[in-house]
Amino acid sequence: MTAKADICNKRTALGIEFGSTRIKAVLVDLSGEVLAVGIHDWENSFEKGIWTFHLQEIYAGLRSCYQSLKQEVRRQYGVTLTGFGAMGVSAMMHGYMAFDAAGELLAPFQTWRNTNTQEAANRLTNLFQFNIPLRWTVAHLYQRILDQEAHVQELDYVSTLAGFIHWQLTGERVIGIGDASGMFPVDPETNDYVESMVQRFDELLQPYGYSWQLRHVLPRVLAAGEDAGRLTPHGAGLLDADGDLEAGIPFCPPEGDAGTGMTATNAVAPRTGNVSAGTSTFAMIVLERPLVNLHREIDMVATPTGAPCAMSHANNGTTDLNAWVDIFGEFAKLMGYEASKGDLFTKLYTNSLHGDADCGGLLPYGYYSGENITMINEGRPIFLRTVNSRFNLSNFMRANLYTSLGAVKMGLDILKEEGVEVDRIMGHGGFFKTKGVGQRYLSAACEAPVTVMNTASEGGAWGIALLAAYRLDRQPGESLGDYLNHRIFAELDGDSVEASQDEINGFNEFMQHYRAGLCVEKAAIAALDW
Repeated sequence: MTAKADICNKRTALGIEFGSTRIKAVLVDLSGEVLAVGIHDWENSFEKGIWTFHLQEIYAGLRSCYQSLKQEVRRQYGVTLTGFGAMGVSAMMHGYMAFDAAGELLAPFQTWRNTNTQEAANRLTNLFQFNIPLRWTVAHLYQRILDQEAHVQELDYVSTLAGFIHWQLTGERVIGIGDASGMFPVDPETNDYVESMVQRFDELLQPYGYSWQLRHVLPRVLAAGEDAGRLTPHGAGLLDADGDLEAGIPFCPPEGDAGTGMTATNAVAPRTGNVSAGTSTFAMIVLERPLVNLHREIDMVATPTGAPCAMSHANNGTTDLNAWVDIFGEFAKLMGYEASKGDLFTKLYTNSLHGDADCGGLLPYGYYSGENITMINEGRPIFLRTVNSRFNLSNFMRANLYTSLGAVKMGLDILKEEGVEVDRIMGHGGFFKTKGVGQRYLSAACEAPVTVMNTASEGGAWGIALLAAYRLDRQPGESLGDYLNHRIFAELDGDSVEASQDEINGFNEFMQHYRAGLCVEKAAIAALDW
């Protein structure tokens, strides 16, 4: 059957992911083959000390992204989109969106980038004896309570961005267990919030006299493959201003970008792992057993099926690196050369391979925001070198690529000390788009081979499309792991790279400087306050 016939017969799945810098829609057939892509670029705002997106930006971006996909389908296949076999939405995990009973937003949306929850995160970690990162939804909620914000009295629903969008499209207040595990601790035995911790949190609420308890305001948890509702006429109108999209399309549970990253890299089974590298960078290792110790640097989350997973999540990834590439683009234009952004990235990334394995003593920190792993709650992008540093272009770019993995490497070292073992690491995200560069540096950081699939650039949007296809087309008793192994990844190609021992030693030497220089980053926060 041709792609056009699949589209016309609705033997397709659509995934839409709200990333930090881009909203992306990926349309696939039921074998996972990408048929068309739509995009909408956006950027968060820093307003009154909060990283946020406005509701009108969310709605406009959703509609623009879908329109981009619709136009691409019409261009490629001469077909007007009217529906799909199944759909799913995903978004950046964590954060805080709070609504009243009328569905009105009560406070500005706080994204994962916000680290204004230290007191709440510390108290909850002590209460639960379970690490509650600053980004998690429950940390934001409890901080609002501690700060006595008036809107908490009116709470009726609290969700992540993915859960909110899903609610708007389907009317269902549900969440995929992967995304749920970035809201509140989940139990792999019940695929639900940990009941004992729910009860302890409700006890914290008693002195405040609120009319709600925690389960009343959190979304219901679902695992991959479960029914998460259908597109409503209202939801169809939010997506398609032309009115061509039909209601009634089934949805998979909404997921976070960690869960879709695991799906997109076939890293949902124990001893598999993936690294998603973009605006934020995070490594996910699916565990065989619980960790022995509590680590504030490590998030304990879940795969889309509820299996326990250790996450080393760095708030800061490639934002500062991208800004430097833009500077080189400005310089090229000043000199009379027109260079596309793709060419700039390819040439600058590839040239970094000629740099010294330790980056020649150069040390950048691309801290646009606070960094949980290094316990720094504000960010100041800085670049450090000594008079003896080997300051050239290849070392400069190599150092900026290394530092995008720096905080994540610290988390991976903790997991190594815990005895966590992994059979394969998969990479995906924009960091790996230039073949063999970011992949090689990640291999040096992980001290293991790293594989990047040819689909890696499609990222989490492809992952949520696969979860939608699984919801539609899975066979009785077919697990997500079996579905991915036998029906999606069996025929896909990828490239594996393993760093040399010299490259591993060089990365470790860079990390010695990275750890030592954190005191300078902290001093920059105190000194640079304008």
